[in-house]
Amino acid sequence: MRVVIETVPDGPDGSSSYREYSGDPSGPSGADSARFSRASLPGRTLPHTFDGLDSLTRAQGKHLGYGEWHEITQEQVQQFADATGDHQWIHLDTERAAKGPFGGTVAHGYLTLSLLPMLGREIYDFRGFSMGVNYGLNKVRFPSAVRVGKRVRAGAELKSVTPVAMGVQAVFAYTIEIEGEAKPGCVAEAVVLLVAGKDTT
Repeated sequence: MRVVIETVPDGPDGSSSYREYSGDPSGPSGADSARFSRASLPGRTLPHTFDGLDSLTRAQGKHLGYGEWHEITQEQVQQFADATGDHQWIHLDTERAAKGPFGGTVAHGYLTLSLLPMLGREIYDFRGFSMGVNYGLNKVRFPSAVRVGKRVRAGAELKSVTPVAMGVQAVFAYTIEIEGEAKPGCVAEAVVLLVAGKDTT
């Protein structure tokens, strides 16, 4: 096992980010097989790592930080529409949507919600568990439409940790922010089932 942390000057304002590779980039699958996480500088740290049940319990009630900004593209929206069959004009018809209530095409609310696994991985990581399963959602709201071309990021709080037969249920409260806007694109409580055991990731 090898851990490599490099500082990469890739921010639009000249700021840098950390890139952490955990694994063996020289292995049979090459560098792409290494685990990857990143957090921009300044003012950011590497994602919060939960190493077993005790670390989860200690973090109850704490805000875990924020991930990176990600632009929502028309291509993403089109692909989501094709996958779900939701081809409403507010998502796809750029000319009509420009004259509509949002001033342009917007992401599906469920597309914004579906970004949580990716956005969450930029905030925290798990070790010491054999697997994690999305158990469900306690609450989901979409306070503001996410315009195509806007950037979003997630913030997360660990609300609760409850022992269950297979392991532990952790509830994470997410806020998906829209850059430059007061209202978030999504707020959601996600329930994750974590099974204790050897880390197989």
